[in-house]
Amino acid sequence: MCELRYKTLCSKMDANNKGDMSQPPANNRTQQETLSRGLLDDEDRLSDFGSPKHGPTLSTSTSSFEALDPHDPNLSHLASLMFSHTSNYLQGELSAVLEDYTLLEQMNKATITKYADMRQIGGSVSRALKDLNEKYLALQPYLEQIDQIEDSVTKLEAAAYKLDAYSKRLEAKFKSLEKK
Repeated sequence: MCELRYKTLCSKMDANNKGDMSQPPANNRTQQETLSRGLLDDEDRLSDFGSPKHGPTLSTSTSSFEALDPHDPNLSHLASLMFSHTSNYLQGELSAVLEDYTLLEQMNKATITKYADMRQIGGSVSRALKDLNEKYLALQPYLEQIDQIEDSVTKLEAAAYKLDAYSKRLEAKFKSLEKK
């Protein structure tokens, strides 16, 4: 109903100003504001920027939400829900990232432990190999003596076979001379 009165007054004002188009209306905007403010209730007044705030605003924000102004409770509830769900989502994302970093930290600790064990095993193998090399060097003269003895035994065995063969020939000759 207020809107209908406002449109009616605006159209009357426009009709009054149409007659003299050579001069711009001096107070056209202020007249419309006066009319609109006079016709609207105090709660429904609009500022120059369309904000439900009464009087000029000091805020440079372009947001239509003013913290102290009355607003739709359903919208407020939905906004609170949205912020709550967004907060939960972000907390979930951050906790997932935190869990990833915790897992990486545990994997790094396990890897450090595994490499420390491998290092100890490698050190033990290195020491054992070094000990074996030292023992081999200590046994080297004895091993050379064993090789020399083996060569001597091989030569002695060859000489024994020759001697056995010679003795068999000699025996065969002796037996053939004895028969004659």
